[in-house]
Amino acid sequence: MEGQCKVLLVDDEADFADTLVKRLGKRGMDATARYSGGTALDYLEDHPVDVVVLDVKMPGMDGIDCLRKIKERYPLVEVVLLTGHASLDVAINGMELGAFDYLMKPADMDDLRYKIEDALNRKRLAERRIAREKEKLQALGQEGKA
Repeated sequence: MEGQCKVLLVDDEADFADTLVKRLGKRGMDATARYSGGTALDYLEDHPVDVVVLDVKMPGMDGIDCLRKIKERYPLVEVVLLTGHASLDVAINGMELGAFDYLMKPADMDDLRYKIEDALNRKRLAERRIAREKEKLQALGQEGKA
């Protein structure tokens, strides 16, 4: 469970996303990019990640719709929203739908890294809680058989 943070960057601006992938890679993260919400969801079907960094404004499926689908299908995956559009309403809506946090574009690289690390810590904490609860349930099941 512990190890290198797996990050999926989703942004329709391919050059921007590819640059972030390289910069996160230099900071020890396993990052990859997809350029639309649909291709991101397809990628997640076969490639588990810890954190998704998701642009809010994209053609087709926007970031909020993509966030909603990610949280429905992969509730433990944390999502950090990126927006180039100063919209507090969008950020609040995203947080209500389960986003971990948001950053304004262009995001400072250190701020982005810290948000990703914080999101990863929250995900790992949730995974540990679930594992403990499963152990408790298994122990109760064993007691019931004795």
